Amino acid sequence: MRNHEVTTKQLLLDNKGEIAEPGWARSQIWDYKRSMIKAPKFRIKEWDYYLVMGQGFACAFTLSDDGYVGLQSVSLLTFGETPWEHTETVLDVFPMGKTHLPETSSDGNIVYDNGRLKMSFVKTEGERRIICEFENFFEGKPFKCDITMKQPDMDTMVIATPWDKKHAFYYNQKINCMRASGSASFDGKTYEFDPETDFGTLDWGRGVWTYDNTWNWGSGNCDLNGHAFGFNIGYGFGNTKAATENILFYDGVAHKLDDITFNIPKDSWMEPWTFTSSDGRFEMNFVPVLDRAAKIDFKVIVSDQHQVFGKMSGTAILDDGTKLEIKDMMCFAERVHNKY
Repeated sequence: MRNHEVTTKQLLLDNKGEIAEPGWARSQIWDYKRSMIKAPKFRIKEWDYYLVMGQGFACAFTLSDDGYVGLQSVSLLTFGETPWEHTETVLDVFPMGKTHLPETSSDGNIVYDNGRLKMSFVKTEGERRIICEFENFFEGKPFKCDITMKQPDMDTMVIATPWDKKHAFYYNQKINCMRASGSASFDGKTYEFDPETDFGTLDWGRGVWTYDNTWNWGSGNCDLNGHAFGFNIGYGFGNTKAATENILFYDGVAHKLDDITFNIPKDSWMEPWTFTSSDGRFEMNFVPVLDRAAKIDFKVIVSDQHQVFGKMSGTAILDDGTKLEIKDMMCFAERVHNKY
């Protein structure tokens, strides 16, 4: 059954190291146990990624343990007259689980400190907090932030899908629509987040990936006359016969979508895109503002990323047929090709 919703709490993996019941859920109903993974440690990938969008700017934060490499990064993006971004990354060699990322998103803190970068993700009741100090973030200048995101009781997008390879799986949660407050500072300027208009998103992932992957992902949040609206769309994350991760959020309730197609121009990432849906419930135009592009090629490890930020306009339809009109919502959509 496509878009099979799992509602019974259970272990993620069976005794063979395979997903017991593939599908999607509104919360982390599967229990992830790293000790139950049958694949080699260097194939295990675990990460927490936050994106917090303000009015005319955004910050992104990653703490990860990808087996033979750990990627810890901070990004600052501005979308003014001359869009600008900088991402600074710290590489850790062969963390192989030493980062001790929590096995659930519900509790447990992550603290990273290598001297130059001090960053913590703190989880408390109904709240998430990001505290960061990054020395020599760019041109010798430091980046600092203290950001709080409210997470009331609400639906999220959780998906558990196998790859078409033994012992490989993708377990992921997207938490949208977390109202953000606090600030970030860099180069003498302070960027303030306003919970009336600004939101954070968490991309929480644990799994065993195949070596060569290409995926599309898009996400955004906005306030629609006092109502929190968000979306998550994407494909390329394993075998999605059981479920997609395409979903809408409105006032804390999830509205599941079927297939979404990213129509990306062949000539330029900065030309307008469109998004179409098999069920007609997500029809959008997307005008790019900034392409956060990154490419590395170490032969064995290759990454070609285009995370494009821009303004989305169109219609989204909820489960009960309610049509929402979206106008110039700042969000992102990306295509990433990795060999790692």
